[in-house]
Amino acid sequence: MQIDLNSDLGESYGSWKMGNDDQILPIVSSANIACGFHAGDPLGIYKTLQQAAKLGVTVGAHVSYPDLVGFGRRNMDVSYDELLSDVMYQISALQGLAKVAGTTVKYVKPHGALYNTIAQNLQQAQAVIDAIKKIDPSLVLVALAGSPLVAFAKQQGLVVVSEAFADRAYQADGSLVSRRLQGAVLHDVQQVAQRVVQMIQTGGLMSIDGQFTPIQADTVCLHGDTDGALEMAQAIRQELINQNIAIQPFCP
Repeated sequence: MQIDLNSDLGESYGSWKMGNDDQILPIVSSANIACGFHAGDPLGIYKTLQQAAKLGVTVGAHVSYPDLVGFGRRNMDVSYDELLSDVMYQISALQGLAKVAGTTVKYVKPHGALYNTIAQNLQQAQAVIDAIKKIDPSLVLVALAGSPLVAFAKQQGLVVVSEAFADRAYQADGSLVSRRLQGAVLHDVQQVAQRVVQMIQTGGLMSIDGQFTPIQADTVCLHGDTDGALEMAQAIRQELINQNIAIQPFCP
């Protein structure tokens, strides 16, 4: 058995610090790097790319709605042309910095509200898919496991990797519990680590209402901005090692 561990990084902005990039990077196998639309400034993004290159961590573009104030977590009703251009711009910007940092962008993972919207809204999803195909059709798309987007993007020729979340609660239908609801984000370190192992070994986990929910995922996201994120990431990695589950990037 094997699994990829990814985390959202490069999200600090000027004097405002987000996450623990230097400490999380040695733990994960893939890094979703902010592209400046929801978080991240050029210097911080570049430094994170340099560190990822040094450690051999695979890099992906963490594209978003243009929403710095809302950290990319607010829904936006944008046109196809606007979203297409926004995503192309973000991927291109990260590709340029990655080249100088000595690494290569291998995949695209939408962030926050964009991620959740295109999991179901295939009209907006089309803009993201087309942006990837125009920039580099070999880029892998990371999508919510079990969502309509997975099959939709595959039908259009993209390689798609299904993703689960270590620290998020799930509804019985496989969707994420809204952050507005109590219990949406999990903080018990050992509980989270055991849930990740359970998902890999059994192909699912318990939903917020106590039902077994099938979730087939190739990568697991460890949020860098969750309270106790570093301890959680360390515990998950150690539990995977204890269970002889290899940690490998889905896109080496």
